[in-house]
Amino acid sequence: MIDQLISLDQEIFLAINQGLSNAFFDWLMPILRNPYTWAPLYLFIIIFCIKNYKKKGVLVVFLVLITFGIADALSSSVIKKSVQRVRPCNDVEFKEEVNVRVRCGSGYSFTSSHATNHFAIAMVLIMVFYSRWKPILGLGLLWAAAVSFAQVYVGVHYPLDIICGAILGCLIGCFTGLIFRFANPNPLPANPTL
Repeated sequence: MIDQLISLDQEIFLAINQGLSNAFFDWLMPILRNPYTWAPLYLFIIIFCIKNYKKKGVLVVFLVLITFGIADALSSSVIKKSVQRVRPCNDVEFKEEVNVRVRCGSGYSFTSSHATNHFAIAMVLIMVFYSRWKPILGLGLLWAAAVSFAQVYVGVHYPLDIICGAILGCLIGCFTGLIFRFANPNPLPANPTL
């Protein structure tokens, strides 16, 4: 059963990593997975929250940071060190088949910290802002999924690493979002502007 799952995971990995190869993705995917690409978005979120929601905005920023910290610690320090799955680009028996498009990290693969962290951030923001701005659901999940997909395309994670990281991130984001809702039963003011 486990062997079949690993084999299927490798097949799907190759379908993405090799089968979808094209010049545009070769350019785009390394950019999508680069944390510096999203620095303006993070800055916008901080400014938007604090400018429009004052003290509650600071709480939202703090909540996002806490959510990120929990997600990263669980994925990187607990799960990866326990499971110790080798990255596809470092797997001695498999790496010859991998198109590596970025530097291959030395750490373990399962779960993807990129997927865990981005889905956690997206989900907590959805939990906080969905009642005021419905498009955040689709945009948040699309953003996290694009960053996560890029991890497979560039050759540093298997699809199962991404799927499990996304599930973990969503659970963490929902958990911290529910705590925020419970601690702040009065919703944020409607119709903010920047």
